[in-house]
Amino acid sequence: MSAVAQSGPASRPVSPTGHRPIKTFLFDMGNVLVKFCHERMCRQIGELCGHEGPEVKRRLLDSGVQWDFERGKVTEAVFMGQMEEILGVKMDREQLYAAGSDIFHVNEEMMPVLESLKRQGFRLVLFSNVGESHFRWIGERFDFLRFFDDTVLSYKEGGIKPEPHMYEAALGRIHCEPGEVFYTDDIADYVVKGRTYGFQAEVFTTADSLRAQLAPRGVSV
Repeated sequence: MSAVAQSGPASRPVSPTGHRPIKTFLFDMGNVLVKFCHERMCRQIGELCGHEGPEVKRRLLDSGVQWDFERGKVTEAVFMGQMEEILGVKMDREQLYAAGSDIFHVNEEMMPVLESLKRQGFRLVLFSNVGESHFRWIGERFDFLRFFDDTVLSYKEGGIKPEPHMYEAALGRIHCEPGEVFYTDDIADYVVKGRTYGFQAEVFTTADSLRAQLAPRGVSV
């Protein structure tokens, strides 16, 4: 993945709140950088196979099949075959890919934040529970991935947040001390887990709330 080349951030003193200067940002993707809707996914797949959305959700998500795919336990081709089997219908694979993936739109208010952080020289790492097909769909249609220096993706790492393996993988990508990392995620349990690894971690709600969390740490975006 290409990244915007920048020098490191200028040296910053310890913030008035006692936090160490931030060098690296860990960003969750879903409901932080892109909005998504599993209900839409299930409805669209249901339209292909003749099932109602809630029934697709029960067979695909509630059963854990989707999460095994996001852990990278099965390939995309195997996953699509599993979907056909549990839904009882053969489907056109391109139509199935679109039905299962056309559920995202960019959180536009976050794009200036990424651009500003990158311009200031911070290291940006994407830290996401995501399946192979969804990540490819996002990369084909949106350009914000160019801001990131590295990724920690569940389907490549063989685990999903809040499993320890994901956070341990992140430690290898931050290129600084854990206390010099700011991690933002919309799921509180994942944030709490991040704090146990030493990250400065806060729950994401909006770009403005993120700015308010960063200001006492000496970062302006």
